[in-house]
Amino acid sequence: LKQTQNMGKILTSQNYNIKFLFKMFEMFGLQVHHSACNGGLYSRPFYESFEETPMLVAVLTYMGYGILTIFGYLRDFMRQWKIEKCHIAREREEQKDFVPLYQDFENFYTRNLYMRIRDNWNRPICSVPGDKMDLVERVSYDYNWTFGYTGRVVKDVINMGSYNYLGFAENTGSCAEAAAEVTVKYGVGVSSTRQEMGNLDRHEEMEKLVARFLGVESAMAFGMGFATNSMNIPALTGKGCLILSDELNHASLVLGARLSGSTIRVFKHNNMQSLEKLLRDAIVHGQPRTHRPWKKILILVEGIYSMEGSIIRLPEVIALKKKYKAYLYLDEAHSIGALGPSGRGVVEYFGLDPTDVDIMMGTFTKSFGAAGGYIGGKKELIDYLRSHSHSAVYATSMSPPVVEQIITSMKCIMGEDGTTIGRERVQQLAENTVYFRRRLREIGFIIYGNNDSPVVPVMLYMPAKIGAFGREMLKRNIGVVVVGFPATPIIESRARFCVSASHTKEMLDQALNAISEVGDLLQVKYSRHRILPALDRPFDETTYEECED
Repeated sequence: LKQTQNMGKILTSQNYNIKFLFKMFEMFGLQVHHSACNGGLYSRPFYESFEETPMLVAVLTYMGYGILTIFGYLRDFMRQWKIEKCHIAREREEQKDFVPLYQDFENFYTRNLYMRIRDNWNRPICSVPGDKMDLVERVSYDYNWTFGYTGRVVKDVINMGSYNYLGFAENTGSCAEAAAEVTVKYGVGVSSTRQEMGNLDRHEEMEKLVARFLGVESAMAFGMGFATNSMNIPALTGKGCLILSDELNHASLVLGARLSGSTIRVFKHNNMQSLEKLLRDAIVHGQPRTHRPWKKILILVEGIYSMEGSIIRLPEVIALKKKYKAYLYLDEAHSIGALGPSGRGVVEYFGLDPTDVDIMMGTFTKSFGAAGGYIGGKKELIDYLRSHSHSAVYATSMSPPVVEQIITSMKCIMGEDGTTIGRERVQQLAENTVYFRRRLREIGFIIYGNNDSPVVPVMLYMPAKIGAFGREMLKRNIGVVVVGFPATPIIESRARFCVSASHTKEMLDQALNAISEVGDLLQVKYSRHRILPALDRPFDETTYEECED
């Protein structure tokens, strides 16, 4: 088949069978979802890859965890008999008859597995965490239980771990200058809630700007992104309500659902058949025991899934929520600013109407280089949350310089600052993302997610390779984030790269060369396919004249 600019573009004049093409991709372990087959809901192909774990790698990973578990029990035995010094959090001697305060398995995992590779996390940074950063070197003499500083600073480490998608994490430029001016005028903190003496004119201007940016009637902001989910979902649902949650939803969504007291049912990740089955069963059977209709049904999904790099199949979710009269809560923490021709998130990415999403949530911590989160929607919804959300009623107002950072960066993205810098950053991020993902596939790594997602997970699998990968990359002046259980399934450990608009091609090439070198060293190039057609123009639309269901 001809390599073309867009993976899905097939010349129908040559009578190629699209299904046959997809079968070819599946032979290489790829999940390819064609969009036009779904009732014309998509304007271009929806393409993601989740290559299966090689059988040998899976077996060796389980064996590795088994060996570490055996040694963990052996070390616990030695600690119990004072043969090895014990640093762990444990019950006090006078409380030996109490119910254990710590969960046994999580505590076992932390002291015997996590501690072996703890040096890969919580590294102190002593500069702006932009495209490059400076790290304070540290050393441990007791197997990562404690750390000491050497006094040396590791300079100019390329930052491939921060979700600084549009490069607004910076200490120069219009955003930093505006934040500094506001700090002089308003100070750093407000020391009050919005409902009391903490409602500044800048807060109200920011919320109006957010609503205009999203294309909704109204919006409100919160000082913490995690609390935006965990404290607002309980205000929207309760006993007698049903929450349908994607199995890979963020912990803040999971916590919010649990705190609400609603019945929770989980559907397979991004699987519309699984979601529709739950919706149909909920309508037919109603509540357990009484079979009364549910008071409301709320679907919880994310725009970009932060550990998988996948993008929600939003057109299909909206079609299902309309069909079954459910409400949709969309978490755009990672997608707002990072997707869409003008950075307006996954809704714009698919060319959808923002009013089709009932509750639009997002954070300012990523693409905007600030802090906090927001919820947008109808005016009635926002007015209700202002008086019923714990995060709105009890939390301290957002810091004025943080608010100004949000206002200035958002106006830059919208082009209201009189420049094209924002649009250029959005386009640069899209180009960097496609290039970085394509090169990783060509090198031979298994990577997860959507081709347009700036979250790029590279699969490592084995526990020993988590720590080794992070350390070896730092030796080559590349800062990465390695992730394992409980943030991922126990055998699906990975390195998570986050692409930024501030990364130059030279930086990406330097990182790719280091990744390839470490991949050879650790033998983690597991992919059974190497080269995929390049996507030179990620926003090109593709249509199909023929498509069979």
